[in-house]
Amino acid sequence: MSTKPTTTDLQWTELDQRAVDTARVLAMDSVQKVGNGHPGTAMSLAPAAYVLFQKLMRHDPADADWTGRDRFVLSAGHSSLTLYVQLYLAGYGLELDDLKAFRTWGSKTPGHPEYGHTVGVETTTGPLGQGVANAVGMAMAARYERGLFDPDAAPGTSPFDHTIWAIAGDGCLQEGIAAEASSLAGHQKLGNLVLLWDDNHISIEGDTETAVSEDTLKRYEAYGWHVQRVAPKENGDLDPHALYAALKAAQAETERPSFIAMRSIIAWPAPHAQNTEAAHGSALGEEEVAATKRVLGFDPEQHFEVSDEVIGHTREALDRGREARGEWEKGFAAWRTANAERAAEFDRISAGELPAGWEDALPEFETGKSVATRAASGKVLQALGAVVPELWGGSADLAGSNNTTIDKSSSFLPADNPLPEARPYGRTIHYGIREHSMAAEMNGIALHGNTRIYGGTFLVFSDYMRNAVRLSALMHLPVTYVWTHDSIGLGEDGPTHQPVEHLASLRAIPGLNVVRPADANETVIAWREILKRYTKEFGVGAPHGLALTRQGVPTYERNEDAVRGGYVMFEAEGGAPEVVLIGTGSEVQLAVEAREQLQAAGVPTRVVSMPSVEWFEEQDQEYKDAVLPPSVKARVAVEAGIGLTWHRYVGDAGRIVSLEHFGASADGKLLFREFGFTADAVAAAARESLDAARR
Repeated sequence: MSTKPTTTDLQWTELDQRAVDTARVLAMDSVQKVGNGHPGTAMSLAPAAYVLFQKLMRHDPADADWTGRDRFVLSAGHSSLTLYVQLYLAGYGLELDDLKAFRTWGSKTPGHPEYGHTVGVETTTGPLGQGVANAVGMAMAARYERGLFDPDAAPGTSPFDHTIWAIAGDGCLQEGIAAEASSLAGHQKLGNLVLLWDDNHISIEGDTETAVSEDTLKRYEAYGWHVQRVAPKENGDLDPHALYAALKAAQAETERPSFIAMRSIIAWPAPHAQNTEAAHGSALGEEEVAATKRVLGFDPEQHFEVSDEVIGHTREALDRGREARGEWEKGFAAWRTANAERAAEFDRISAGELPAGWEDALPEFETGKSVATRAASGKVLQALGAVVPELWGGSADLAGSNNTTIDKSSSFLPADNPLPEARPYGRTIHYGIREHSMAAEMNGIALHGNTRIYGGTFLVFSDYMRNAVRLSALMHLPVTYVWTHDSIGLGEDGPTHQPVEHLASLRAIPGLNVVRPADANETVIAWREILKRYTKEFGVGAPHGLALTRQGVPTYERNEDAVRGGYVMFEAEGGAPEVVLIGTGSEVQLAVEAREQLQAAGVPTRVVSMPSVEWFEEQDQEYKDAVLPPSVKARVAVEAGIGLTWHRYVGDAGRIVSLEHFGASADGKLLFREFGFTADAVAAAARESLDAARR
């Protein structure tokens, strides 16, 4: 077989074409073997993925976490074989047996790519459009990383310059999250981002004419992107030469993100299945697979056919990767020599460590003062901003309400933005009113590495973010959500803005830690603990959601046991506790006031503050029993939301003071009173529980 290049622009040989066709065969066979999956897109996208992994991307299959690598995001995650086959061919560790185990128990090749499960997978992309926003976040993080370590280097000369490549399908671009993220990317002028659109006109329900008639390229032009269209060959296959030229042009465009529309035919070149919706999400069938193999020049009787010549050729990616990393390391060494102080910061940050003495910067709040926990959180962020340079973030256009401005003089915006605080490497992100993409962009920022990210909005709008929050938890990402206005206490904005079911709903997400501090000092401890948990020393990470008050709440003495999620804030007096009052957030003060009433009536009463159920459940049983003694059956939990969280803590004799309906538009204090969130109500519930426990 000839290996002579057919063009001076792209080194493309007959062996390259055979490797692309091998990728198509592997996609067909993998789906056919398990009996389900998405073969069609993986078949049609094979040339694009191959050009990226074998001809263009800077990556090293032997070191998938290399700092200087390009990133690849397959937003169309259902076409996971598009990625898996390239990881196999390039030598990331996947082998034929892994492809044969596609979508089966315990395999390295699950139905959708999973970060942390398969080497070379940069993000978990299941829900469509998430990957587009992840890629935007990665591009933002790459720019901020450059600002931390090499801000003065000329464009393209820094070891921290690299490209974020992403492939999206029709479904991705129909999802609203992609529009949010793409709009922000254009506004931010993320010239390090290249998005390829697989314009195959097919979705599950058939031709996309059923749902879409817009001019997508004009939409992206309006967003401020550099836009190209790549025409297919006459036979309908993607043209690798045209693709390569477009990708190189996109990489050369450093002032705008790039959008490349690739007109493809799904399941090409299957004789009967191509350009059909059936090829999107179903196995082609043995006869069609065999017929397609004949078209491609493969033996229809063989399965998972990969010639030694093909795999030897594609595994040369290991040699190219080693050479690319070696060249990068030379530049990196020169940078280290010239930037000793920044190099020390890089070593600390990349090691997942916090700067020495960072805790000394944290504020402490005076006991007795009324402080909103959102305001306390803002003070913490401003204090940390001065000592933890890798910490950055912002809000979905609610910074003044969320108190999420870490640096008022430094906004993450392109240099030509007219705002006086605009800085390409600024600390404060203005996500715009784009909550869903904000959450997914934060995931992308965390996945990129070398920074610490947070983002804020109202707790009620966490519903917009939920899918991305769930993926934060699934990937164990160190992402911090700052959710303020956490109850009916926000007042006059009314029931549309007052969260009721949200705390319980968020606590239902496995791996998400919800933290609702009682006061300003618990807020400080919460932030400190969250940052500690994001260090490599702590181990497996988890996202955190801070639920913070709009209204002022009393400040209590600082208690370090708050890091254990639940602790005894006030002990019973006059004997062992007869009743335990459990509170979170702004309702802890009601438990404290109710305790005073009960103690005055001769009932020894303990108050437990439980800022984080998840942290509390991490503790050993001895500690949990010490806080909530099994012998004390009389218990009351109070939280201004639905009571689902608390049944397991109060037991059969316990009572829950909760809100099982929507709120109303009125002053927050009036709403608390009218809806039964008073010390009297908590004390009355305690008496009921005492009676029930004695029966």
